[in-house]
Amino acid sequence: MLSFSPVGSSLSKGETLLDTFLNLQAVGVTHFVVRHERSGVLEDLAPLLKASVINAGDGWHEHPTQALLDLLTLRERWGGFKGRKIVILGDIRHSRVARSNLFALKKLGAKVTFCGPTPLCPDDFSALGATVEHDVEKALKGADAVNVLRLQLERMDQGFVPSLADYALAYQLTPARADLMKPEALVMHPGPINRGVEIASEVADGPRSVILEQVANGVLARMAVLALCEEGGRGA
Repeated sequence: MLSFSPVGSSLSKGETLLDTFLNLQAVGVTHFVVRHERSGVLEDLAPLLKASVINAGDGWHEHPTQALLDLLTLRERWGGFKGRKIVILGDIRHSRVARSNLFALKKLGAKVTFCGPTPLCPDDFSALGATVEHDVEKALKGADAVNVLRLQLERMDQGFVPSLADYALAYQLTPARADLMKPEALVMHPGPINRGVEIASEVADGPRSVILEQVANGVLARMAVLALCEEGGRGA
């Protein structure tokens, strides 16, 4: 396994990402696991490589393996997805997790609601196939699961939320808000958790939480992706 960072590499000297991949492929790399800041960066590159290319998160676009581990976690508890209501709560605008979860869950027959303040959850996200709701209590009522997202402050300019305290007051998943869901509803979070901001510790550590199950299933899901690539699959 080769761990590679652009800092100090030929990329910092002007080499294109494709040429970097081709050079690494030439010295024997057979699988690329790529996390990149630019959305959609792998869509043009992957077809030009013989090696398998696994998307480990590209910009605000998608995070496919996170969606797979989330689905595995839910399937272990539910068995199926048809008719289930899943709320994705928080910073939808900057979340690649939200998009990948939405696309996967819809394919399996689930209903997905995006919820957050309007600057972080624009109404036009409904074009992706989600129901968009800005009232957190209304969104959570009767839900089968909630996937709580952190505020990605490193991706934001000023002005998306007045303050962390204001956001927590309006959108934090508190015990009272969690109780609006079905009694057996599940609480998820892709991590890292900002306790006391997007989720209360009592909920993150409570009996509804499957957050650590997600972590464990992440190993299994990513092993499966690598195994499929080894068997001749193209990309993920």
